[in-house]
Amino acid sequence: MRIDVRFRDRVGIAQEILARLAAQNLNLTAVEVAPPHVFIEAPQLAPGQWSVLRANLKDVPGVAEALIVDMLPGARQRLHLDALMAAMKDPVLLADAEGALLAVNEAARRAAGRGDVDLTGLSIGALFDDAALQRELTETGFDAPSREVILRGRAFQLDIAGVSEDGRAAGGVLTLYSPERIGARMQALRAPAEGLDALVGASPAMNALKQRAARLAPLSAPLLILGETGTGKELVAQACHHLSPRRRAPFLALNCAAVPENLAESELFGYAPGAFSGASRGGKPGLLEMAAGGTVFLDEIGEMSLYLQAKLLRFLNDGSFRRVGGDRELRVDVRIISATHRDLSAMVASGAFREDLYYRLDVLRLNVPPLRERGDDVLLLARHFIERAAAQTGRSGARLSAAGEAALRAADWPGNVRQLENLLFRAVALSDDAEIEIGEEARRAETPREGDEPADWRSGVEAYERGLLTRLLPRFPSSRKLAERLGVSHTMIARKLQQYGLTGGGRDL
Repeated sequence: MRIDVRFRDRVGIAQEILARLAAQNLNLTAVEVAPPHVFIEAPQLAPGQWSVLRANLKDVPGVAEALIVDMLPGARQRLHLDALMAAMKDPVLLADAEGALLAVNEAARRAAGRGDVDLTGLSIGALFDDAALQRELTETGFDAPSREVILRGRAFQLDIAGVSEDGRAAGGVLTLYSPERIGARMQALRAPAEGLDALVGASPAMNALKQRAARLAPLSAPLLILGETGTGKELVAQACHHLSPRRRAPFLALNCAAVPENLAESELFGYAPGAFSGASRGGKPGLLEMAAGGTVFLDEIGEMSLYLQAKLLRFLNDGSFRRVGGDRELRVDVRIISATHRDLSAMVASGAFREDLYYRLDVLRLNVPPLRERGDDVLLLARHFIERAAAQTGRSGARLSAAGEAALRAADWPGNVRQLENLLFRAVALSDDAEIEIGEEARRAETPREGDEPADWRSGVEAYERGLLTRLLPRFPSSRKLAERLGVSHTMIARKLQQYGLTGGGRDL
């Protein structure tokens, strides 16, 4: 039986209360004093003895009441702590100042391969087979940076939080994050995938794309998405992931055109400790590890170097790879979805893309139609983008004029959906009227046709510049690459792209 004796605090009252229990020859297995309470566990106390004992306790000067309780506060607190630790999916370990484990959760025992063994008392150095790690933690009072550790051959990111008592280091809490859990957290920071509903459009071309995507999405074979720049290929890839059995695992993306080769390699495959100057001391998992069980989207795959193509080919062949600077073979189950606006078959013919990799990527294929082939989808998209821009800029009630709708229908949209979205955001943000007029802006979205005569010198120069940039941008999809191709400054190209609405502000894509 467990009892709670409530009292008015005075010197010696706790001893007098315990003496009353001792007088009845009761064995006490737990006593917790937390004024104005004394909690007592007496397993031998029978219900028939309780009324007599309660009267004796209330005779002690200062005792206000004695009640039966179902659990002592300390036991309840331990129960809550155990429940909290058991509910945590990541391995958590509590160590004392000398590095001995005081408590671990079930996830930590599973990670250590000792699900039925008590790890308390084991040292951190013994658990991770890393005496240097234990020395650093104990010598710094667990004030150490996060790093990667290996536990039973698996890599974990170790997060360290020191614990102090009366201003002195008393140990620390160690939390282990597996690469796939890190990937899940990265995924949580993204907008949630919406499946095919995120693909705005009801044209025959878009309906055909949605039907084909619904058939291919549940498969695990590599998927290649083709389409002009700005058509929304990543959105299609996200929709396919959302419709697949991998939907609960991460969807992580890498733009192969946006990062240099050495950075792209470490981003995709990760790197081992000390792999290169400036690398994190403990190493770092790549997207493939962090997306385990999920999907990795490789955008602009046509920009990937031949070296990385060879490394990706090996992974597609057997699911294994090595980190940069590493010697351990890693295997993960990840679906690869790739996308490009370039003609990969022509690149294969010219030697710019590996033929064997092309056939490994092109198992399943989706072609995303350009905006000019989608009929009235342009108006559906326009209303969608205007509503979103109005919410972002605080412009309620913004709408297109009839002339604006006609202008949108007439434009060619070389930059496709991205160009339309940027144009409408700019129009909503700069307009003072509820009705949006975008005739001039839409005319800038038209592709110059051979034989058109400019009205004057300036419009002729603008038409030529717009046409030149429109033709080259798909092959050189960033302001820096385009500037290098044309032999001019990056600033000039960025300004021109912004002027003609081709990239949404001249950002380096």
